[in-house]
Amino acid sequence: MEESRKRKPTESYDNQKRQRIAGEGSAADAGTATDKNGGSLLELADYDEEERSDLRRNGREESEEEEEEEDEKNGPVRGSRHVEVRRDCPYLDTVNRQVLDFDFEKFCSISLSNLNVYACLVCGKYYQGRGLKSHAYTHSLEAGHHVFINLQTEKVYCLPDGYEINDPSLDSIRHVLNPRFIKEEVMHLDENRQWSRALDGSNYLPGMVGLNNIKETDFVNVTIQSLMRVTPLRNFFLIPENYEHSKSALVHRFGELTRKIWHARNFKGQVSPHEFLQAVMKASNKRFQIGVQSDPVEFISWLLNTLHSNLTKHSKKKYKSIIHDCFQGELEVVKETPRKSAIENKENGEGQNGNNVVTETSRVPFLMLGLDLPSPPLFKDAMEKNIIPQVPLFNILKKFDGEMVTEVVRPNIARMKYRVIKLPKYLILHMRRFTKNNFFVEKNPTLVNFPVKNLELKDYIPLPAPKENEKNKIKSKYDLIANIVHDGKPGEGSYRVFVQRKSEELWYEMQDLHVTETLPQMVALSEAYVQIYEQHQ
Repeated sequence: MEESRKRKPTESYDNQKRQRIAGEGSAADAGTATDKNGGSLLELADYDEEERSDLRRNGREESEEEEEEEDEKNGPVRGSRHVEVRRDCPYLDTVNRQVLDFDFEKFCSISLSNLNVYACLVCGKYYQGRGLKSHAYTHSLEAGHHVFINLQTEKVYCLPDGYEINDPSLDSIRHVLNPRFIKEEVMHLDENRQWSRALDGSNYLPGMVGLNNIKETDFVNVTIQSLMRVTPLRNFFLIPENYEHSKSALVHRFGELTRKIWHARNFKGQVSPHEFLQAVMKASNKRFQIGVQSDPVEFISWLLNTLHSNLTKHSKKKYKSIIHDCFQGELEVVKETPRKSAIENKENGEGQNGNNVVTETSRVPFLMLGLDLPSPPLFKDAMEKNIIPQVPLFNILKKFDGEMVTEVVRPNIARMKYRVIKLPKYLILHMRRFTKNNFFVEKNPTLVNFPVKNLELKDYIPLPAPKENEKNKIKSKYDLIANIVHDGKPGEGSYRVFVQRKSEELWYEMQDLHVTETLPQMVALSEAYVQIYEQHQ
């Protein structure tokens, strides 16, 4: 009985096929119970069996499409269909570069599948496959759009004819789909002073393009723009071979975004970080997501640590990555905690002995240094209502001189002393402007006075003497390359960033899509929140 039930759908399907050939059945749909004239057809399989056979056929079609893609990657193999290659396609003039946008996820607009996706070069939409029953094939017949590019292999086809198009005019589209850099070009990138022209006639500077704020994602944009000024990090991610061993989607999306920002042949003067944001949402378990404002300090800390762990996961150098090469320094931390007996004596009003403190000394690596701002005055003078509190950067850097005591209450009451014993190539400073309590978040408006050039740390922080095998002195002089600023109320407001273009040593203010040149004096007049300094080499 089971065998007969299994054979029944196949037999009915064969009978339907014979009836369609004879002209008695429905030509449009083999699953209907009656023909156009109302005559009954042979008994059909039940819906569940029919659906399973459809799934099997769709599975075969998808596997065929995947085999097609493998054939395209691996070249002709035995049994693969031969694809004609032509240069004289009559539909090349229908290609519309104005509508092409490869910044979004590579999913079919109908099936939402990311397997074997093609972009229509006439309307810009994404469709799956190019077989006889595929969505791209159907679109070519319905809309009369005939030129498609495979988003994975970058091969261009004419549908429904099915031949491959080999024409040099399509190389510009391939460069936008997947920007490429050679090592020599990367090494001289900071010497380039040429402007690029977008399709709409606007000019833009490679590396200084605006980023689209999809929804409350300005905290991501300012972080990306700041990290793009870190030359070794940028150069590493411009060459995909440097991280091809990594299986992390976040690493590859960050690399793609870096190449798009620095590409000189974009069709438009801005980039949308949509694919990168999707990777961030997945990797962070929606800790950072589109539509929810977050803190750039938390984001840059999470991003650098996640990139480091993903880059070292399948690498021979387990504890070393480009992230640590650029940003990792080292602190000596002296922690003094009172003994339990001392706390009990204090509660009972008894005197304390000199040996009631436990001292621990440890070395702690860091990627970022947090600086404490002095509290703003509680009461304003009647004559000084408009005076904004200010503090020199050197005053708040004394936290790391090894002598200044910082008292902490969490996780335990302790007195801390910090001393920098190893300086990184790129120093990230974070001004702690926001303080949270049980009721609200408060913002400290104190301005920090800092130098844009030649920040000499050894004048304010005692640095360790160079080792015997080190001929050169410790490099302690830094230049500012990025300054993230917060405007508005805490929990609301927006972020913008000042960055330096090295080829001309000019400063630019960047806020999402807006990129404007500014004076270095304007950089120092803002409420600095995160700063990146570059060490003199």
